[in-house]
Amino acid sequence: MTLVLHYASIFFAILAGCGLGYLLLTLWSIRHFRRTHPTGDPNFTPAVSILKPLKGSDPEMYESFRSHCVQDYPADYEIIFGVNDLSDPAVAEVECIRHDFPERNIRLVLCPATGGTNRKVTNLVQMVREARYDYVIINDSDIRVPTNYLRNILSFFANKKVGMVTALYRGVPDKTIWSRLEAMIISDFAAGILSALVVDRGIHFALGSTLAIKKDVLAEIGGLEPLSSYLADDYELGLRTTRAGYRVMLADIVVETFLPDYNFHQMYEHQLRWGRTMRDLRKSGYAGIIFTYGFPWVILAAILAKGAPWSLVLLGLVGFTRFFSTYAFSRWVVRDDHSRRNLWMVPLRDAIGVLIFFASFAGDTITWRGEVFRLKDGVLFKS
Repeated sequence: MTLVLHYASIFFAILAGCGLGYLLLTLWSIRHFRRTHPTGDPNFTPAVSILKPLKGSDPEMYESFRSHCVQDYPADYEIIFGVNDLSDPAVAEVECIRHDFPERNIRLVLCPATGGTNRKVTNLVQMVREARYDYVIINDSDIRVPTNYLRNILSFFANKKVGMVTALYRGVPDKTIWSRLEAMIISDFAAGILSALVVDRGIHFALGSTLAIKKDVLAEIGGLEPLSSYLADDYELGLRTTRAGYRVMLADIVVETFLPDYNFHQMYEHQLRWGRTMRDLRKSGYAGIIFTYGFPWVILAAILAKGAPWSLVLLGLVGFTRFFSTYAFSRWVVRDDHSRRNLWMVPLRDAIGVLIFFASFAGDTITWRGEVFRLKDGVLFKS
């Protein structure tokens, strides 16, 4: 038994070492991003259409809409909201915004449910047809943006090799511990994005927080119609853009998403949906995530090694690096004060991460906006 515990402690120590290597990569990626990431041309300010598909209400929805109406942007822009049903609760928020900002070109488009299982994309297919301008920006209904959002996003299109611009985001939690935990998970997600910039020499996907693209590039990659049954439409849109020979750029600004007052089950279902989506899209690459969780493994190594000096040294090294990585990304990348003040939750966050990783392999169903779907090769099927 002693020999088994010894080899088990060595095994978990090796996993912890892999996690430490990943943490060091994430920290290096901050420096790499700051030193090598190109900037856009602030004088490039084309007219743009902002498309916001809606379903139901979100926390702070009015203020999120309002942030799009107070942009410091010299060119024309329009905001197009799309809903399946005029009785949707979001319609009342749109009407308030139209009333409060009569000088803005704000339209509400009724998008009858047609075609695929991803209602957001089927809405967008119809909304793009209504867009007046050559550049379009798609973002989720709960996204709040800074006043220089349009200037920063559009500036990158001065480079004709750029086909899409996306943006990092931070979570603004409600009061519950599970809402705060999800905000920390979002900060950690930024670490994976910047690491991809280093390892893959660029990103080959996009984030639903911002999908900016020119209409002719969208047409070149086949439009939105082929994505009407894909769950990760943002990922697919970025991937198809890079496959067409264009670059996906990460903007220099960070947007916000306002998180609900989650209980454990709601947070778990949301993270499980993300986990199963990524597992389905990147079957071989997703398995490697297990090597990024150094903290849980080093704790197990120390326990199985019965507190041997080498295990405690490794525990201190991995633990310090893990806490510092969360601090660094929450302060210097996504500027998330909430996660920085809740560093004590890092062990819980990693435990939940390991749980979600294994649970993602235990089935192919996901819950999205109250509906249950089966997921296969990125495509949603009604369960």
